[in-house]
Amino acid sequence: MENLRVSIIQSNIIWENVDANLAHFSKKINQVKGQTDLIVLPEMFSTGFSMNPKNVAEPMNGKTMTWLMNQAQLADAVVTGSFVATEDGQYFNRLIWMQPDGQYSFYNKKHLFTLAKEHESYTAGTERLIVDYKGWKICPLICYDLRFPVWSRNNVGYDLLIYVASWPTPRINAWKSLLAGRAIENQAYTIGVNRVGQDENQYDYSGASSVLDYTGKSLYCTYDQEDIFTAELNLEKQKAFRQKLNFLADQDAFVFK
Repeated sequence: MENLRVSIIQSNIIWENVDANLAHFSKKINQVKGQTDLIVLPEMFSTGFSMNPKNVAEPMNGKTMTWLMNQAQLADAVVTGSFVATEDGQYFNRLIWMQPDGQYSFYNKKHLFTLAKEHESYTAGTERLIVDYKGWKICPLICYDLRFPVWSRNNVGYDLLIYVASWPTPRINAWKSLLAGRAIENQAYTIGVNRVGQDENQYDYSGASSVLDYTGKSLYCTYDQEDIFTAELNLEKQKAFRQKLNFLADQDAFVFK
């Protein structure tokens, strides 16, 4: 079983400035070029958490998609994160899973953040994305999805759960607690990548990007600074833990009448 090297990039994001953000993240990704298998960026990494999709949305053949394709090829790694996408007259908070060969999959955020009226600007997704990569089954989700354990539940045997986020400082304790909860209940490595800095709406972000193992133990967490961290995840150890403590076999089906 192959270990998986995952690099998380905790960064400030320049408000609604796609070109500046892509240039900034290019420099960050260059630091882990050839040293990782998967690079994870925050939610809406090219604009910040904007509720102005008419101003910043891009088509699927736009500059951010082209950039993702180029960065994945240069780094020889998958690059993932969400951006503001437009398609068929609708706007999506869309996570892209970009492979080095230019092939990609995507996930549209299911749980739109009603407190910020995200549901008034964006169309919600209806299906999870589960990807197979280097012998790992991976489930990438977006920010507010973290609060909904049924949507995150490991009923498909995934090995790694990922959340990309713009999670503000006043609720950072919930972020950390919920990440640990998702790791424990799903017996899976869990990664959360959050931004730092302050956005145009004066919301502060302290990061607390985290890597947790399948027991909920923290392997990495840092606050209030830009940082890049690469974790090497061991699938064999996780499978042995699940075999010893097979809690997933006892989970409910959640079939409601």
